[in-house]
Amino acid sequence: MGIETEFGVNATFRGTSRLSPEEVARYLFRKVVAWGRSSNVFLGNGSRLYLDVGSHPEYATAECTDLLDLLAQDKAGELIVQDLADDAETRLAEEGMDATVYVLKNNVDSRGNSYGSHENYLIRRDGRLDRVTDTLVPLLVTRQLISGAGRLHVVGERATYLVSQRADHMWEDLSSSTTRSRPIINTRDEPHADPERYRRLHVIVGDSTMSQSTTLMRVGTTDLVLRMLEAGRIMPDFELATPIPSIREISRDRTGRTPLPLKAGGTITALEMQRELLGMAKTYAQGSGLAQVWPYSYVLELWERTLDAIEGDQLHLVDTEIEWVMKKKLLDSYAAKHDLAPHDDRLQQLDLAWHDVHPTRGLMSILQRSGAAKILVDEAQIRHAMVTPPATRAKLRGDFIRAAQEHRRDFTCDWVHLKLNDVAQRTVVCKDPFASVDSRVDDLIEHIRSTGTTDPSHLVRGV
Repeated sequence: MGIETEFGVNATFRGTSRLSPEEVARYLFRKVVAWGRSSNVFLGNGSRLYLDVGSHPEYATAECTDLLDLLAQDKAGELIVQDLADDAETRLAEEGMDATVYVLKNNVDSRGNSYGSHENYLIRRDGRLDRVTDTLVPLLVTRQLISGAGRLHVVGERATYLVSQRADHMWEDLSSSTTRSRPIINTRDEPHADPERYRRLHVIVGDSTMSQSTTLMRVGTTDLVLRMLEAGRIMPDFELATPIPSIREISRDRTGRTPLPLKAGGTITALEMQRELLGMAKTYAQGSGLAQVWPYSYVLELWERTLDAIEGDQLHLVDTEIEWVMKKKLLDSYAAKHDLAPHDDRLQQLDLAWHDVHPTRGLMSILQRSGAAKILVDEAQIRHAMVTPPATRAKLRGDFIRAAQEHRRDFTCDWVHLKLNDVAQRTVVCKDPFASVDSRVDDLIEHIRSTGTTDPSHLVRGV
């Protein structure tokens, strides 16, 4: 599993100097280009960091097999990109510009442009893809009830609170494109692994979530359903007749009770579908032993508690764990305290500030310190994940990168390939994403150490 996150960037300037968000983003990556000679690099923790289309910094976690490892890697990405923002502020100050640079983990900017948080799940090649997608698309359409980030959508003086930031920007259920027509699931066959054994399921619909528990719900519930499907469980026919209109309707219906037309006839509500999927996931988890394993036990418990809270209109039951509920509580409280209209600019600013990844200024960090937001991985674990890869293929990549940087060796790598750019052009192809030990990589690293030049100063140039 892995998560790719595109961040929004902005800055406030004191004085007459001004830069566009695109120019600010380029300042962020000056530090990266200085040591990586590119704005597209892999890091020592196994992750990928690059400047994406539209000048969005993008961080792709290392591949993980453990949910909490993935959560720590995802949160590590926030701090890594914030570190770039801090460096950009310093560089701007050196050039006479007094600015505060903001990195925002959200999905919609002030112009209505959307950028995503994509999830990746490695599944087996055997079996028909449509058997997976026929169940997964309905799950993802209705999953926003338990994993949406929430958004105050304002048009003129009309304000609507949406469960999901991303729902209004999806245009197809399945497509090989990611930009021209944003699909719920991207079907481009790019496994970054042995293509005869594996397929990468690329989920584009998810919201960028600041809450640790909500991020866990995004990936944990999807992981459980995929495990059921790969185990051969027979699933009900949940295929929706109109998935794109349905995803928008659910985002506007916090009760989850809007009837959604099924392709086979009849209707089902988002709450009903989630209840069905939860029931099957619990049965599967009990039979496989996962129901007693943390954090799957917590995912199942919070899944059920969230549906109970929505159905009984008792959102306080999950107001420290489910992001759209947490944000709505904050906005409602602030509006009541200051007697604000729903479309007030101050509420829109508060909505935006929610997504600030700064470790002290960001609202999520403030809520965590006050006990108003659930913590599943602490700061020490997140700091560890900034420099340490999980025990997957990412460890091979991270070890190779650190050795090459330490000994000042020119190298290139991607998810599968590790290459030394010397006369021999030695390359190791790592097709197994589960393998954290490989004698070929050990030999390559030993070759680096025996022929390279150690330069300790080079180490501090990395992110």
